[in-house]
Amino acid sequence: MKPIFERGPSLPLRLFLAVLCSVGLMTLDRFTDSSTQLRSYLTATVSPLYYLANLPQAMLSDASEQFMSHQRLLEQNQKLRETLLRQNTQMQRLQFLQQENDKLRSLLGSVPVADSKRLVAEVLAVYSHPFSNQIVINKGSNDGVVAQQPLIDDLGVLGQIVSVGPTSSRALLISDTTHAISLRVERNGDHVVAEGLGQSDEVRLMHIPHSADIQQGDKLITSGLDGIFPEGYPVAEVVRISRNAQQPFLQVYARPYAQLDRIRYVLLVWPKAKPEIDEQIAPPDAEAAAVAGDR
Repeated sequence: MKPIFERGPSLPLRLFLAVLCSVGLMTLDRFTDSSTQLRSYLTATVSPLYYLANLPQAMLSDASEQFMSHQRLLEQNQKLRETLLRQNTQMQRLQFLQQENDKLRSLLGSVPVADSKRLVAEVLAVYSHPFSNQIVINKGSNDGVVAQQPLIDDLGVLGQIVSVGPTSSRALLISDTTHAISLRVERNGDHVVAEGLGQSDEVRLMHIPHSADIQQGDKLITSGLDGIFPEGYPVAEVVRISRNAQQPFLQVYARPYAQLDRIRYVLLVWPKAKPEIDEQIAPPDAEAAAVAGDR
């Protein structure tokens, strides 16, 4: 008599095959570029699902805006006018400081910093993994998005793009456990590195010596040394320092300025073009020849 349920391979054999396939896929992903193209195709395939899943929220948001009371609109309009007035005042001061900065750069012979291209994007989905903080946005390669592109908002740095599809992209937030960012303490200029802990409200500074001049309340901004994030953007504020002599380093924790658990719109920043320095710095051989000629 033939049994109803046929017995398949044993569990140890299934585990061995699964581990073997995993190791093979990780090796293929590490040493070849084919997996990058495959991920791009998969992202393009599931992009309509992201838009479809986001459709009820978009419709509900539009409906709530349509039924908003006239009085509430007037109050918001007044608040926006006051905010615009304050920002215009700050902009005037910023323009003066920008002029002074340009004069100092010209005196020092430094290359002026050019404004970079920016693009607003909307969040389509959020990965709800305990230690993986990632989001999907509605901009892709068709909009010029590239891998390792910085993401910011009106409060500070959010993260960077890690996978790009034609119409959507996946971004890694600074709170992810696999993310690290080079920072600078605004008060004294010390350079530090912050790593994610899987928590949206806290990051940790790595390898801070006990002799470091760092205090609670210090503002941390991007240093630009990692080659990904532009210099000068706010990232986090130091909130907790644990000084234990038995530990080789200080335990320093900071709170990101951006509300990483409430992201709806992000700003994509294109990296600035690196200045050509070949013409500004003379080759050593040319300088040596010039010195020899003077002699």
